[in-house]
Amino acid sequence: MYAQRVLSGMRPTGALHLGHYHGVLKNWARLQAEYPCLFFVADWHALTTHYDEVHVIGQNTREMVIDWLAAGIDPAKAVLFVQSRVPQHAELHLLLSMMAPLSWLERVPTYKDQQEKLSEKDLTTYGFLGYPLLQAADILIYRAQHVPVGEDQVPHVEFTREVARRFNHLYGKETSYEEKALEAVKRLGSNGARRYRELRDRYQETGGAAALAAGRALLAEAASLAQSDRERLYGYLEGGGKIILVEPQALLTASSRMPGLDGQKMSKSYGNTIALREDAKSVEKKIRTMPTDPARVRRNDPGNPDKCPVWELHQVYSDDATRAWARAGCTSAGIGCIECKQPVIKAVLREQVPMQERAQKYIDAPGLVSDILEAGRVKATALAEETMREVRDAMGLGGA
Repeated sequence: MYAQRVLSGMRPTGALHLGHYHGVLKNWARLQAEYPCLFFVADWHALTTHYDEVHVIGQNTREMVIDWLAAGIDPAKAVLFVQSRVPQHAELHLLLSMMAPLSWLERVPTYKDQQEKLSEKDLTTYGFLGYPLLQAADILIYRAQHVPVGEDQVPHVEFTREVARRFNHLYGKETSYEEKALEAVKRLGSNGARRYRELRDRYQETGGAAALAAGRALLAEAASLAQSDRERLYGYLEGGGKIILVEPQALLTASSRMPGLDGQKMSKSYGNTIALREDAKSVEKKIRTMPTDPARVRRNDPGNPDKCPVWELHQVYSDDATRAWARAGCTSAGIGCIECKQPVIKAVLREQVPMQERAQKYIDAPGLVSDILEAGRVKATALAEETMREVRDAMGLGGA
């Protein structure tokens, strides 16, 4: 198949907090070492719910990308770009909207959920209804095979798979498809053609996943095969038409509930965050003034760690020995709350040091961020245009 690309994006919300780091960015940093990755600023998606707050998008984008870089996202390993600077996203979204059933959009689980959560806003807009289709275009235009998501986002990936499947069904039936596929088989060479036929027959007779995987691997390794022939043979292998848009897979990420300063999930909307690059004095003050178990009114009152927000931070930042010390000291009143918080303060500050060091380079030379995003735009545009040429041709828009 296509290169095992990973694609993920984030709305430009400005400076990020430790919840973003533990929930998303640590995973991105790991993935960039394993796959070709594209990470983008979803500024058009920001407009689907905050269309009346456009003045902050530019600054929020810059702050967020600096935090990506601070967290270890490496532009030498991953392509970083801004969605709106690759207009092919919008073109594919428009073309997909011509064949995507309205009922598919209305049944997306987050559609009504978000309307209820953001009831203060008028979200009866086409942009809000259509954002899952724009999200599908974001993925499909790069033929990304992996999309890192949590459980709650799996329906969006499945929606994207359905859109790709419908598109290929409608537009992958080129004239004389089977004849062209048979000609393409010959270009694999005698041994390769024989092996391909064997695997195709085996898969179509038994539906065996191993035969399908082996056939795909054979095509991926056929370096001399033209891309158009490769696509025909992927489709012919599976018994369908030409595969134009690739169905992505959800790459499930381990759930990471980063606790905030009040014990709830860390979120800007709760006002309980610690920023990735927050000043050390501010971090120390925030943690030192965190609420603890209400039962510990006085220093010699024993407490229950399970009722204390600080204990949740110990789960993230402390080793087994430190957690055992904190639990024993709390339940016996052997240590005070300020003493219990010190290891967490030290661990958070230690985690932030390399982030602040990496970020300083981009703060001192703001043009570096612009250069990274421009280089990413060029790479992303080339990949997107490659897909769009085939989409236009398939839909009869390739020109006379």
